[in-house]
Amino acid sequence: MILLLSLHAAVALGASFAGRRLGSRVLYLGAVAPLVTLVWLVTQASTVIDGGSPVERVDWLPEIGLGFDLRLDAFSLLMAGLVSGIGFGIFVYSRSYFGNRSDLGPFTALLVAFAGSMLGVVVADNLLLLYVFWELTSITSYLLIGFSHEKGASRAAALQAILVTGGGGLAMLGGFVLLGQAAGTYSLSGIVAAPPEAPYVAAAAALILVGAVTKSAQVPFHFWLPGAMAAPTPVSAFLHSATLVKAGVYLIARMAPVFVATVGWWRAAVVVIGGATMILGGYRALRQHDLKLLLAYGTVSQLGFLVLLVGSGVPKLTFAGIALLLAHGLFKATLFMVVGIIDHETGTRDLRRLDGLARQMPVVFGVAAIAAASMAGLPLLLGFLAKEAAYEALIEYGGAAATAVVVIGSAITFAYGARFLWGGFASKAAVASPADTPDGPPPVIRLPLPFVAPPIVLAVLTVVLGLAAPAATTLVRAAARSVDLRVTEPKLVLWHGFTVALGLSVVSVAGGLVLFRARAAVERAQAVTDRAPSAQNSYERSVVGLNRIADRVTGTLQNGSLPIYIGVILLTVLALPGSVLLTRASLPSDVTIAESPLQAGVAGAIVAASIATAVATRRFVAVLLLGAVGFGVAVLFVLQGAPDLALTQLLVETLVLVIFVLVLRHLPERFEKAEWRLGRGLRLAVALGIGAFMSSFALVAAGSRRAEPVSNELVERALPDGGGRNVVNVILTDFRAFDTMGEITVLVVAALGIASLVTASRRSTGAADGDAS
Repeated sequence: MILLLSLHAAVALGASFAGRRLGSRVLYLGAVAPLVTLVWLVTQASTVIDGGSPVERVDWLPEIGLGFDLRLDAFSLLMAGLVSGIGFGIFVYSRSYFGNRSDLGPFTALLVAFAGSMLGVVVADNLLLLYVFWELTSITSYLLIGFSHEKGASRAAALQAILVTGGGGLAMLGGFVLLGQAAGTYSLSGIVAAPPEAPYVAAAAALILVGAVTKSAQVPFHFWLPGAMAAPTPVSAFLHSATLVKAGVYLIARMAPVFVATVGWWRAAVVVIGGATMILGGYRALRQHDLKLLLAYGTVSQLGFLVLLVGSGVPKLTFAGIALLLAHGLFKATLFMVVGIIDHETGTRDLRRLDGLARQMPVVFGVAAIAAASMAGLPLLLGFLAKEAAYEALIEYGGAAATAVVVIGSAITFAYGARFLWGGFASKAAVASPADTPDGPPPVIRLPLPFVAPPIVLAVLTVVLGLAAPAATTLVRAAARSVDLRVTEPKLVLWHGFTVALGLSVVSVAGGLVLFRARAAVERAQAVTDRAPSAQNSYERSVVGLNRIADRVTGTLQNGSLPIYIGVILLTVLALPGSVLLTRASLPSDVTIAESPLQAGVAGAIVAASIATAVATRRFVAVLLLGAVGFGVAVLFVLQGAPDLALTQLLVETLVLVIFVLVLRHLPERFEKAEWRLGRGLRLAVALGIGAFMSSFALVAAGSRRAEPVSNELVERALPDGGGRNVVNVILTDFRAFDTMGEITVLVVAALGIASLVTASRRSTGAADGDAS
């Protein structure tokens, strides 16, 4: 698995450099990574489905429990199969979609990087590692959504997506830390095997749920997904239907057994969020005229259905949810690719402008019909098997309210699926004038095989898995059992007989037909409800308000005033670490103020010089007093038996003093009197507070040592290991030789830069004198 992730990184890097040379063929280079992954998954399938779980581990930061802990179980296998299988098809499809564009190298690199990041999410067995890959998917999706960066809409959609999902990701990280601390491990499989019971597990569940629902576009964070349709259609087909948005569903499925057992409100929250998202997303899909937006809102609805099922923590519902997850990945990627074909060939996605494409693209229409029928839950298809399993489980365990919500949502799904087929392919012209009547049927559009092969393959899989219910059951049951060991009995069956579940399917289809036939009335009703506040409007107002607050804060605190800058920094120190020091720390009992009267005298002289520096009115006097502070510190080093440090301090202070004197020649003799916003009293209070804080902090820190100081070992090893009795010299030349070399390099570079500036200044001065003469 580590090799596969490395392969994705290598291919992404290669594509970014080889894009110009390969042209559109760079997409085939990108297809190598998902293809190799898919082949490897096939070789592991039998072992994993039988219960095996290949594990790989590489330590990274063991001090915080972070390592490359990778694990492939049946659920990861299914998710990785969707990522790599659909990803390979998208790369093949994209070459015909884009043609010979010049920017396909960066596009391919980003798409491969996203595929690798998503693969990392589903195989990570460490919460912190999962978060790393999770954020990588957010970053790469941000870049892909905004790939057409010359368009303002693309940039705005990308920013919106990363603000929403990135904010949720930060909340999720907090939840991961709380959960890992409660469990004593960050191992995902370990936490699932032994759910922790601690007072703050509920807080961890809430934070993790926020991260999951933002990524999977659940209410009230659903608005970012339709906006992300500004991305190229291959991106939408891969990220926003089959993979990226499933990350949240994947995480909820993994965490449901943990939180259902320990957090009382989890199941109710997930059912309410998923049900509301299913209804709202489907309702909004019914009025869309852009086929891509119709599918986007349909995806929101289906994601809500998935969250309701897999988040409940009920074994049969989990089984049905994973079956629907597989079916959804197949039919929704197919439908998005169909939209891309329509847009590519006709130049529009507006269903009001499309007419008669079923006769011009019969193969594409057949593929779309299969995918839409699977989405609607019609018989003989995988979507029907999943929905029947969901109905059966809901009747038994879900309750009347949840069952009713799913039936209504399924009716809406049928309606917008019919709207998609009717809008994209039907002949909608009521009456054609004689002048517009063609002599014969419209010409059939000839499409290149790589353009139509990927959606055809996905449609065929939808049919095959629907007819081969036992094979589908084996895969889905193994995946569900890897999430919840209680999954043993459920199975996918093509014909259950005349059951209540079948009756609910009939009701949902009938309701969908009614909604589709009444589509004009539905659109009018939605035009009225659009006046109500929406999540999109709330987001926009929030961003505007945040920008205004940021402008005001920046104008106040970042106004170019050095006293304001320093004051903010020092007040922050007093407010945060200062309050902790005041409330929780205690001074050591054996504090020694001075070891000799001479030390006390030198320290008093340093304090006096410091105060004199602050109140001096002449620049030259202030510099001399500042130098006196530094020389006083050098004397303290001598008294403490550190002549090397004293010599270093003496040389540095002398050099700084000389530089100051050279600069002072070009400055006024006295300091300018400036009226500062920070009054004298406030400045004095802040100065005294910082002085007290730093003194107390130094005493507390010195008295808080628990471990043996490393300096003792350095002293002991200086002679035998470094061959010298001067410990400081041995540290600099042996123990920290590379650090010393780096510091010397920095000094040399700085010296060269200063010399160049001086030389350039002399030349410019000489040239100016020559021009003047």
